[in-house]
Amino acid sequence: MDLILDFLARHPILTTAFIVVLVAVIGNEIAISLRSGHKLSPADAVRLINDREPVIVDVRSQSDYRKGHIIGAINLPMARIAEADKELAKHKAKPMLLYCAIGTAAGSAREKLMKQGWEEVFPLRGGLNAWQGAGLPVSKAR
Repeated sequence: MDLILDFLARHPILTTAFIVVLVAVIGNEIAISLRSGHKLSPADAVRLINDREPVIVDVRSQSDYRKGHIIGAINLPMARIAEADKELAKHKAKPMLLYCAIGTAAGSAREKLMKQGWEEVFPLRGGLNAWQGAGLPVSKAR
């Protein structure tokens, strides 16, 4: 512990730079978390599917969707997310499970859908990669 304190005292510029970077990283993580809402793990997503029968929306491209998607998912690429009211109007009362490949695009899709009036929108943490990593099934049908 004395060595750490000695290092910090002898290198104030490095110490300050480290603290600034640390605060920036923590602030960024908090901002991402607040912006994308509560993300569901694959296990939580399965629970949601079994308990509440959400509409499942794949926001990846149509070609990626054809390569494999969660069973029962509707493909609505990010470029067409503004059309969600038209394409998913009959599902408005249901919760929505959103996913992309790794979980980043689903967070921004959630923001756009919430602005359109959707109330319960849950991004899948880690996207389809996490889903497959958990050994859960995918479909290539449709």
